[in-house]
Amino acid sequence: MTLTRTLSALAVATAFAVPASAQDRVSIGTGGTGGLFYVIGAGMAELVTEHMDGTTARAEVTGASVENIRRVAAGEMEVGFSSSSTLFEAANGTDTFDGDAQPVAALAYLYPAVLQIATTASTGITGLEELDGKRVSMGPPGSNAAVLAQRLLEGYGVFNPAGAQFLSYGEGVNALTNGTVDATVVLAGAPVAALIDLDARDDMVLLSADPAQVAALIEDYPFYQLFEIAAGTYPDVTEPVTVINDPAILFVNADADADFVQSLTAAIFDNLDTLGEVHPLARAISHDTAPNAPIALHPGAAAYFQNR
Repeated sequence: MTLTRTLSALAVATAFAVPASAQDRVSIGTGGTGGLFYVIGAGMAELVTEHMDGTTARAEVTGASVENIRRVAAGEMEVGFSSSSTLFEAANGTDTFDGDAQPVAALAYLYPAVLQIATTASTGITGLEELDGKRVSMGPPGSNAAVLAQRLLEGYGVFNPAGAQFLSYGEGVNALTNGTVDATVVLAGAPVAALIDLDARDDMVLLSADPAQVAALIEDYPFYQLFEIAAGTYPDVTEPVTVINDPAILFVNADADADFVQSLTAAIFDNLDTLGEVHPLARAISHDTAPNAPIALHPGAAAYFQNR
């Protein structure tokens, strides 16, 4: 290890050895200002500022999961939001973090972010197996939505590279209503604005996954979970729909001070009623589901959930 890298590592270690009482600034890595990470992160920052003595917290606009992980691991931010899949890969040094495992630990499972594959009644498509040879908007290029959609469609044997289009969620809805794609993908909590819009404009059909058909996917990628979208979530959805969940996770540096993390966890989870006011999906955050993270909880967070 070079002298520069040694000094950098010592600086990070020293920063995270500081006890909770000495922490006076907490930076929470979120995502873009229009995204749910930022909205809920801003709500958390207010709670931390109000309920941790001598502490000021702020939600920081970032490029989301990957940037948050690298910056929290480097000691540049104290807390970050991530998708379950990206956090798992970071902790295990796979895929995006191939051979470069990051020192991260979970603070809590937050809320479901589910892969919703929508079409319209006019296409005649009623099941995922009918997407063979069809044109599908997969979400933005390189996004978690595109990765998960490809894995799911490959599991069904219907992924069509020639028909895959990589569009934003709004563009995907427009392409579906214009007839230039046969289905469109959104990875987000349900209901999501893009599909609320589609439901209002057309007869939307959400395609349900068969648990038996996706069992191998869940086994290969244990950070994914099955999730059920309830009937009535969208007006056109009259029966439950089974989807794949890549949930949102709050995380910290694995070397962060345990008392600090326990106090931080308490500031957020002792005040969930207040946090639930910032967005409907924030009401899905609960003590019961919080420990269900894809990687180990930080000892400070584990102590909070065990002792409450």
